[in-house]
Amino acid sequence: MRFADRVDAAHRLTAEVAAHLATLPATRPLILGLPRGGVPMAAIIARAVGGDLDLTVARKIGAPGHPEFGIGAVSGSGDPIFDTRSLDRLGLAPHDLAPDVVRERAEVRRRLAAYRGTRPGLSVTARVVILVDDGLATGVTALAAVRALRADHPAHLAVAVPVCTPEARALLLRESDAVLCLHCPADFRAVGAYYDDFTQLTDADVHAALTP
Repeated sequence: MRFADRVDAAHRLTAEVAAHLATLPATRPLILGLPRGGVPMAAIIARAVGGDLDLTVARKIGAPGHPEFGIGAVSGSGDPIFDTRSLDRLGLAPHDLAPDVVRERAEVRRRLAAYRGTRPGLSVTARVVILVDDGLATGVTALAAVRALRADHPAHLAVAVPVCTPEARALLLRESDAVLCLHCPADFRAVGAYYDDFTQLTDADVHAALTP
């Protein structure tokens, strides 16, 4: 399965989200995007299903020398999360990544301020929440977001992505109520390999998606 771009992926994912919502008590869902790529997709889905739109921010902690390979993640609150198998393979301990944790927490705060300004985030408490991203490799970044959201006691929390690894799906199923994934290949490559156009987005793209 391939996607033309994030817009195509969001439209195709909308049907999966709508079908899932139909199994739950009728309510206005909260659709949260993970910046940057998940936010424009969340906007499309929110409009289609009649949901409220917001974002939540978590940041990947990359392997030394290979920042694109996520071995951990942080959100705005709670402890950092690490992929222990990856740490073992690399001969690392969590304390070795303490400077990365500090740096990425600062980036979480920067992005929240840049995207929201002084506007408070929408409450997730007692709500049906769908967390959207454009794809998951290790899943640790989404897991950091899920744990932060769980602390605010949503009524139902699902993760929705076009493509993910089987390992990421299993990881997130342990701590969310559902994982909605259109394509979960055993021979997963990079997320961008499943898109014809996977152009990196900017803060301006996130702002545009959040603007009514």
